[in-house]
Amino acid sequence: QVQLVESGGGLVQPGGSLTLSCAASGFGFGMYVVSWFRQAPGEQRELVASIKEFGTTTYTDSVKGRFTISRDNGNKMVYLQMNSLKPEDTAVYYCNAKRPITKSDYWGKGTLVTVSS
Repeated sequence: QVQLVESGGGLVQPGGSLTLSCAASGFGFGMYVVSWFRQAPGEQRELVASIKEFGTTTYTDSVKGRFTISRDNGNKMVYLQMNSLKPEDTAVYYCNAKRPITKSDYWGKGTLVTVSS
């Protein structure tokens, strides 16, 4: 059974930090591009950061220098370290794993991050 389970969300003050985790199971995690997306209330889901199979990373401009994506293929985990959080980072954060060659595309259920004083 394919699963992606996010954790680590919560309430944090502006300027604070959080680390999100995503645990994968049921598929060949190491062969997938893994990404974090987010969706704020009333907004479309947007790509935040991606990491390819061998570690190449990309970030949306609004989080560059503040967020870091990483992966542990042996333990089938992906992380999003978020620093200097801003109220506009408030959203539900989703983990995604994709392998275009097989058209496989998996999603977690999301974890809520709220940045507020």
